[in-house]
Amino acid sequence: MSASNLSIGMNGATGRMGARIIALIQEGPSVFLGAALERADHPAIGRDVGEVLGLGPLGVALRDTLEGPLDAMIDFSSPAGTMAIARACAEMRVPLVIGTTGLGPEHRAELKKLSSTIPILPSSNFSKAVNLLMRLSGEAAKALGDAADIEIVERHHRFKKDAPSGTALRLAEIVGEAIGSQRYAHGRQGNIGERTRGEIGLHALRTGDNPGEHTVVFGMMGECLELTHRALNRDGFARGAIDAARFLVGRPPRLYDMGDLLA
Repeated sequence: MSASNLSIGMNGATGRMGARIIALIQEGPSVFLGAALERADHPAIGRDVGEVLGLGPLGVALRDTLEGPLDAMIDFSSPAGTMAIARACAEMRVPLVIGTTGLGPEHRAELKKLSSTIPILPSSNFSKAVNLLMRLSGEAAKALGDAADIEIVERHHRFKKDAPSGTALRLAEIVGEAIGSQRYAHGRQGNIGERTRGEIGLHALRTGDNPGEHTVVFGMMGECLELTHRALNRDGFARGAIDAARFLVGRPPRLYDMGDLLA
């Protein structure tokens, strides 16, 4: 397959992100949909995925297993779905982009092993602007140190199953590394006493159809700095995932991150 005509698969094809990625793949001149996957008990298995998503016939049937070669696979499913497709991609030597959140240490350990066979790029957020927010938050935390009280507030749609978001957790890791702290407070309730230095607060809001907002607050005596990213729709995330898939094609096996793509 030429670099200008890449076959991209989508795992979690009927989810919010999967549906939007498929729509954008159809608009792109340099990529096309090569496979659409869902869980085995999905009621639309066997139907044309374009008709299922209201895009019109695409000539790609919704399936529950990976069949045939692809240039890259994008996964927005569930932790179990991610691991299943990761093993299949490793077996078929298909580069894999992972946007699924809620992965545990055991999942990440297995992905690390599989990345010796194929290139894998997992990310909690594929928006270029969000990744810039991460970079700026790390710089601010390093400059201000533990003199600032750092709080992270995230807001997502009511259907999101995990909390805090993967992006919020990554932001907490980044500012924590900068100030040398791993003390996280997930919301507060009751008579808990004064806030301690180095504590990093995380707060998850779930409202309506919000596609995602993240604010990192650096509170100091007499002043406050806030860094915010607000998604207006899912296109920034979806386009970033497609860009990541393009990036992995032809790359050597290892774990990549969005920093590699943005470098």
